[in-house]
Amino acid sequence: MNLDNLARIDLNLLVILKVLLEEQSVTRAASRLHISQSALSKSLNRLRETLDDPLFQRTAHGLKPTAHALNLGQKLPNILQDLYQLTQPPTFNPTSSNRQFSFAMVESAYETLIPYFIGPLLNSAPNIKLDSYVWTEKSMQDLQQGQIDFGISGRDLHPLADPRMDKLPEGIACQTLFTDEQVCLVREDHPLMAAFTSAQWNLPLYLDMAHVQVRCEGSDWWALDYFLADLGHRRKISTTVPDFYGAASVCAHSDLIFTLPSSFARHACQLYPLKLLPLPFEFMPMAYVLLWHQRNDEDQGHKWIRETICQSVAKLFTPAEML
Repeated sequence: MNLDNLARIDLNLLVILKVLLEEQSVTRAASRLHISQSALSKSLNRLRETLDDPLFQRTAHGLKPTAHALNLGQKLPNILQDLYQLTQPPTFNPTSSNRQFSFAMVESAYETLIPYFIGPLLNSAPNIKLDSYVWTEKSMQDLQQGQIDFGISGRDLHPLADPRMDKLPEGIACQTLFTDEQVCLVREDHPLMAAFTSAQWNLPLYLDMAHVQVRCEGSDWWALDYFLADLGHRRKISTTVPDFYGAASVCAHSDLIFTLPSSFARHACQLYPLKLLPLPFEFMPMAYVLLWHQRNDEDQGHKWIRETICQSVAKLFTPAEML
């Protein structure tokens, strides 16, 4: 390591490079960093000189990173996280900490989980700040890049898959909070209730009914739909909505069926005149999991947050096998 060369590097430039790689626009990057475009352009020129690479090429659609810039972009989150850790005390004291943590959660977790762990977190650490966001198709990337600290998402537990490794990007760690199953919601006086009580509730009848679906992570299909497709079946999805509350309301005021995790279904039954029915066929269970990046494994603040969440959730549900 050449310490003389390293001493000449302005570490602030690494932050600017990371934001430029994420935004690929001088205008958006300057706005996000709260500096002028002129100041950002000067910093970019210094980066180019320091790293001996053009880093970006201007195109009609913004800045296009060079191969060297893309390679640096894969290393920057870990580098910046390590630098951030150098500024943190070696221990974490919840009562005095004013650190900020961010979460991205699937919508169904907000009502079934977050009310129960936010209290314990803030009661023990009254000065920390917790920012929460809805889990989207970009949230896993945000975890990898350090844009968010934690994710809470649902994962289907395929019997042939290792839940610790299946489809998890490199560097992402997870721990099961609790397991759940898919169930159906129908309005209280739905015609299906007679079929259920007379033991005529079956797969053909399920497929014959019209369904309401929640669009999750930008997709109109869930794992259930791919499972049925493999069997040569397809649900009649009449309405697709962006959130669980909307789907529950539609279900309560129509003959549409809503298939969803049982934890949110029980909550919906308290808000709307709905009845819960089991799926009329066998389908794999799911798990709600806590996600984080392995770079934060030994961060004392992160460890305390993870432990508090897991302990709080364990009091609500039958403890699941931890991954």
